[in-house]
Amino acid sequence: MKSTFLIVLTFLLLSEAASAAEDHPHPSLNPQQQLGRRLFEQSCGVCHTRPTLVSGMFGPELSKDSTGGNEEYMRDIISNGSARMPGFKYTYNQDQIAAIAAYLKTLPRGTQDLPTARAPTKAPTPMQ
Repeated sequence: MKSTFLIVLTFLLLSEAASAAEDHPHPSLNPQQQLGRRLFEQSCGVCHTRPTLVSGMFGPELSKDSTGGNEEYMRDIISNGSARMPGFKYTYNQDQIAAIAAYLKTLPRGTQDLPTARAPTKAPTPMQ
């Protein structure tokens, strides 16, 4: 009984610590970049991050090198979109769009660029 209590208490303390860590912003990001991170995770991450290690992404990986590193062009793409991406000028104001671009400028290249498991182009036949 005593060990069960200790296990439950330890679990509660660890989950509380994890929750508290999520509430505190990333220490190396300034307030604008922290806002950009939150907005990116809310609206951009669905296409530009990998949900699992074996799945692909709908959109390209974004990093500080996206759009050739040109932050102004990055803000333009976020605002107006592209052929495959919706624009966010009616969703976010210019300060919020600038915050997303500022956050992207903190991302190193290759954070999402992982090889994915590819399905064979055709199923093998019994003779193969």
